[in-house]
Amino acid sequence: MYRLRLWAVKRSYQFERLYTALEAALVKLHPLFEKIGYNRLERPVAVVERAAKTLLFDCKMCGQCVLSSTGMSCPMNCPKQLRNGPCGGVRPGGYCEVKPEMRCVWVLAWDGASRMKEGHRIGNVLPPVDRQLEGSSAWLRASREKALSLQVSEDAERTSLARAFPTARRAEPASAPLAQEPRNTAQSGAKK
Repeated sequence: MYRLRLWAVKRSYQFERLYTALEAALVKLHPLFEKIGYNRLERPVAVVERAAKTLLFDCKMCGQCVLSSTGMSCPMNCPKQLRNGPCGGVRPGGYCEVKPEMRCVWVLAWDGASRMKEGHRIGNVLPPVDRQLEGSSAWLRASREKALSLQVSEDAERTSLARAFPTARRAEPASAPLAQEPRNTAQSGAKK
């Protein structure tokens, strides 16, 4: 596992691209996932996620994956489980204070982040681990949050025009919709 973890950090740029593509695909599947139900999908997706991430990153399934912010080096592999940088005991050569045979997770994280397009995100302060989420799918959670935030921004964009020109709504309702306009079945039938 340790050798695969080192291999993954050295290929952090490729994994970042793969992660971005996976997230985009899951965001596009959001309407389908909502119909099926995220609760029903949680267990099978978590099983696949655990298998893939355990093999490549020695993942501990904390439920709040930050690999894309930490150079593809999982901070949960730190014996002290530090999520915002190394402790004060990093040994010479970048080795761990607690496990001297292991490279410090955060030394690896900085190395991996230096190879990534969004590597600057390693400077973001991460929240503490919510232990209630352990074992759950971070992939589903992150993609669902992104899909919902995109939906909110689209709604805000659509309604900002209506708020900016309130008289336009009275004159021509379709030019400044406050909500999704229902389809007029009589007009769509006439066009056929």
